[in-house]
Amino acid sequence: MFSKDIYIRRRAELKRLVGNGMVVLFGNNEAPYNYPSNGYAPFRQDSTFIYYFGQHRDGLVGIIDIDNDVEMLIGDDIDIEDIVWMGFVPSVSDLAAEVGVAKTAPTADLKKIVSGRQVHFLPPYRHDTKILLMDLLGIHPAQQKESASLTLIKAVVKMRATKSAEEIACIDAACDVGYVMHTTAQMLIKPGITERFVAGQVDGIARSLAGGNSFATIFSQHGEIMHGSPSDAKLEDGRLVLCDAGCELDDYCSDHTRTMPVNGKFTQKQLEIYSIVEQCHDYVLQVAKPGMKYADVHFAVCRLMTERLKELGLMKGDTDEAIHQGAHAMFLPHGLGHMMGMDVHDMEGLGQIYVGFDDETRPNLEQFGTNCLRMGRRLEPGFVVTDEPGIYFIPHLIDLWRKEGHCKDFLNFDLLEQYKDFGGIRIEDDLLITADGCRFMGSKRIPYHPKDLEDFINK
Repeated sequence: MFSKDIYIRRRAELKRLVGNGMVVLFGNNEAPYNYPSNGYAPFRQDSTFIYYFGQHRDGLVGIIDIDNDVEMLIGDDIDIEDIVWMGFVPSVSDLAAEVGVAKTAPTADLKKIVSGRQVHFLPPYRHDTKILLMDLLGIHPAQQKESASLTLIKAVVKMRATKSAEEIACIDAACDVGYVMHTTAQMLIKPGITERFVAGQVDGIARSLAGGNSFATIFSQHGEIMHGSPSDAKLEDGRLVLCDAGCELDDYCSDHTRTMPVNGKFTQKQLEIYSIVEQCHDYVLQVAKPGMKYADVHFAVCRLMTERLKELGLMKGDTDEAIHQGAHAMFLPHGLGHMMGMDVHDMEGLGQIYVGFDDETRPNLEQFGTNCLRMGRRLEPGFVVTDEPGIYFIPHLIDLWRKEGHCKDFLNFDLLEQYKDFGGIRIEDDLLITADGCRFMGSKRIPYHPKDLEDFINK
């Protein structure tokens, strides 16, 4: 938790941006895992609630009554049975005082408090919150997303998108734990060990040195599968394995990806593709800066990637036209990166069109690959975005496009056949936009330059 003054200032700025009405921010409740008393652990509070009210206890609701200049924390004090099982928890009034809120009320009063008011709420993502909203406001869950306050969404995005010095320090610290997570994987990999074992050790680091994972760890020799979960498969000599993992520390996230040769040595074929991804990853440092659209950075990377793939004979034809037609999405079917902060895909639940785009920069939802670009708007100092180019060889996509003749003027399908068992490569780091450019976050770089990576694996 930050100092009380930070939360007071944040709520004051939110009042100014929203202007009128009543803002209602729902904290999360405990969620049952497979029966009522076996909850998902650890409990995760709603990020926006934390941002403005700072507290991590379940069952809380934050009220900001702009019209009457009143702030309130809603919730019930725990009873002796809860104390027996869970230990003592401060009263709701004590929790409120810690973040500069003067008034509290029990949960039973919430409906009376919001009755007849203009209520600003964010799109809910938990089913219990949707039910509560229906009880409070009479809005069916199917209509709640479209009924959410656009004014509040835009105000929250404006504030949370730009990270303060305190937030940047938290993300840097989370990235330092990410360094330990990924270097642990690099030290462990060898033929014969299972994907699940290595991923479990990576997850253990997140739980030991931080508050846990920022998302479910991706660890797979099938790097061509974007969200490949670790399996019981044994790592095989000569293959690549992709590790995409991050932690959450003091409510802020890290998110890194490394792709590694299982036996500690790239083949020439692997190195040729890997070096393209490496060059694209590093190129972002040269071009990402305030005022630059991240969509333009994405397409600059796509042009570089296309030129290099043409040198290998995998692509052909005019580079700009190939990108215009979306041929590069055969290899890179996702965007260059996304916002990151309290959520690993920061604020994605508020609507990507408001987080990664704005009135000037709009998404292209029609073209394969480009429709997965999560971040396109102009960069500003204090933004934190991921830099994660990749090249993937997806057998079913190769077969489909070849059958359809899609982008046949720009793709060498005969040569692509020889890469169907290749897998995929992604290199990802977290990027802070500074006053005049950008920098990678965290005090240490997880090895990724080919020689550095091979030396680290084999030491």
